[in-house]
Order: sequence, then structure tokens, then C-alpha cells
Amino acid sequence: MSAELIDPRGPRFGAAITSALSLAAFGIAVSAPEGFSAAYPLIVLLAVLFSWSVFSPKTHPYGLVFKKLVRPRLSAPSELEDSRPPQFAQKVGLGFALLGLVGFWFAPVLVAVSAGFIFFAAFLNAFFNFCLGCQMYLGLKRFGIVS
Repeated sequence: MSAELIDPRGPRFGAAITSALSLAAFGIAVSAPEGFSAAYPLIVLLAVLFSWSVFSPKTHPYGLVFKKLVRPRLSAPSELEDSRPPQFAQKVGLGFALLGLVGFWFAPVLVAVSAGFIFFAAFLNAFFNFCLGCQMYLGLKRFGIVS
């Protein structure tokens, strides 16, 4: 079974939006008196967006905006990439969003922690073209943990 090839600028575009959302969640969580509660809706939104990208990536809003509005204004990509590492990265992001989503009820500080981790990974991808989740996937593949 061959993997689908994608334009690598699409996931970077989505990571830029995720960076903004997660930075806002982190900033609200650590600065407002009731910050963890105020940031919780953004963590819910991130969990919904990550879930959407895991379960129905072809209909995800970031991908549709990139495909319809951004991609037509760009030149052809110099290379395409395997879709499996970015899909794995989305699953890792979903894990961190779920940490904040569920963890809020046990330790509200987990909202800020999860938003911080999501921001860090998304920022690296969006602005430095370094996908932590993709690197995790490649390492796990090298050790035979994922196929």
C-alpha cells in the first residue's frame, strides 16, 4: 500500500493557525486570575480540530482553506511528502489536547501545560519546518514500533 503524497506547505499552514490558537490559550491560562477556566474553551477547540484532522483529514477546515485560497497563489511544491508522519503528528497533538481537556478537571494547570506543548510543536513546524511529531514517527518506524 503506497502512502498519499501531500504538499508539505499545507500542514505548515495549519500549524501556523494552531500556533496562534495554542499561544492564545497559554497566554490566557497563565495571565488571567481565572485563566485556566478562561482558556479551557480554546483547548476544547484545539481538541475538536485535532480530532477532525485525525478522523477526517480531507474535510478539515485548515486543509480546505489551504487548498482553495492559499495553494492556488503558490508555485508548485519543489517536493511532496508522505502523509503518514504529519498524520501521526496530529495524533500526538490530539493527545496533548486531550491532556488539557480531561486534565482540567483534576489539575487545571494542565490546560496551560498542554497549550504550551501544542504551541511549541506547532511553532517549530510552522516557522522552522521542523515537525516534532513527524520526527517521532520516523524514530518509531526505525525501531519497528510503527509500520
